[in-house]
Amino acid sequence: MQLDWTALGQVAVVSTGVTVAVVVVFALGVLGLARLEGVRAQQGRTSAVGLTQAALCFLACAAVVAYGIFLIVPQFH
Repeated sequence: MQLDWTALGQVAVVSTGVTVAVVVVFALGVLGLARLEGVRAQQGRTSAVGLTQAALCFLACAAVVAYGIFLIVPQFH
């Protein structure tokens, strides 16, 4: 049995990078929700910036997850 260590290393680096990126984007989405709640508590109105930030970040996370599922499930190809 022959193991391609270079390919294994590339897969490990890319999967670690994508995982860190998704976690950071999700955290930015949570920060947007916190900004939304902070403005609502202080001024009694909503923050369009916080809501937009949260929506875009969560949409990006959902797109990455959907793309990963697309790559794994052979019926989608």
